[in-house]
Amino acid sequence: MASSKSKILFIGGTGYIGKYIVEASVLAGHPTLVLVREATLYGDSRAQVIDTFKSLGVDFIIGDLYDHKSLVEAIKKVDVVISTVGQGQLPDQDKIIAAIKEAGNVKRFFPSEFGNDVDRVHAVEPVKTAFAIKANVRRAVEAEGIPYTYVSSNFFSGYFLPTLAQPGASAPPRDKVIILGDGNPKVMASSMSKILFIGGTGYIGKYIVEASILAGHPTFVLIRESTLLNDSRAQVIGTFRSLGRFFPSEFGNDVDRVHAVETVKTAFTIKANIRRAVEAKGIPYTYVSSNLFSGYFLPTLVQPEAAVAPRDTVAILGDGNTKGKLRIFIET
Repeated sequence: MASSKSKILFIGGTGYIGKYIVEASVLAGHPTLVLVREATLYGDSRAQVIDTFKSLGVDFIIGDLYDHKSLVEAIKKVDVVISTVGQGQLPDQDKIIAAIKEAGNVKRFFPSEFGNDVDRVHAVEPVKTAFAIKANVRRAVEAEGIPYTYVSSNFFSGYFLPTLAQPGASAPPRDKVIILGDGNPKVMASSMSKILFIGGTGYIGKYIVEASILAGHPTFVLIRESTLLNDSRAQVIGTFRSLGRFFPSEFGNDVDRVHAVETVKTAFTIKANIRRAVEAKGIPYTYVSSNLFSGYFLPTLVQPEAAVAPRDTVAILGDGNTKGKLRIFIET
C-alpha cells in the first residue's frame, strides 16, 4: 500500500522558525525526524524545545550539518528534507544539497527560506547580501535537479520589530535608529491571519484548507450553495466543519522560470499574467511553486483531455528528449 504521509527530516528544527514547522508537521500526521547534535539533545540550551518535541512524538537523529556521513544516513531515512537553519548557516546548505544528491531518495527539498522572495525583491544592505546567499542556494538546488519548493512568506515582524530592525541589536535602540533605504516603504503588521479560500473544495484546495485550520488561522471557504448541498463534496465539507495575504492558484511549476510547450504553455502564461496583475496592484502575495503533481497527470500519461490512460497512441509533448523521474514509495 502506498503511504500517504511523507517522512520528513528537519535540519535546524530547534531554531526560531524550525520549532513551529516541526510541530505543524507532527500535527499534520507526518512521521517527523529532527537532526540534532548530541550536545543539543542532552544539553540545557534547547531543553524546553526538545521536551516539547518528545511529547509530540518527534524522532531524533544524532548527526551534524558538517558531518557528511551522518547527514547522508539521516536523509536516506526520509522522503522530504526541510531546512530551517539560521542566517549564519545559509551558505552551508550546500552540504545538505550534496548529501541529498548522494542519498538519491528525496522527493522534495525545502531550503531555508520563509521570508522575502529573493528572486524578486530589491533589497539594500545588509540584507542584500543575505538574499544573494539564498538565491545562490536556489540556483544550486536547481542545478542538481533536486525536486524543491521555495516557501516565500515575506517579512516576520515578530523577529525584527523588537529591535526596530537594527543590525546587531538585541533590544530597541535608545539613542538613534538607522533607517534602511530611503525611508518611504510602507509596512503592515498582523498576527494570526483570517484566510479566505476560493476553490477550497477542489483537488489541491481541500488539503491546504485543512492545513490552514491546523495552523490556527480563522479559515473561510467561498462556495456555491449547490456545492454545500452536493453529496460528492459532503466529505470535504464535513472535514472543514469538524476542524472548525493573497495566494493566487499556483502549486505547480514556477511559471516565471519554466520553459513549457503547448498545451501547458498557454496555461502557464495565464498564471504569469495573474502574477503581474497582482504585483501591479501592490497586493501582498505569496507564490507557492511545488513543481509537478505526478498523481494528477500520471493516470492519463499527460494526454490532453484524457480521462484514463490511452490504449492505442500517446502524444509526446516537446521534442521527446526531456527526462522525467518517477519515484514510488511503498509502505511495507
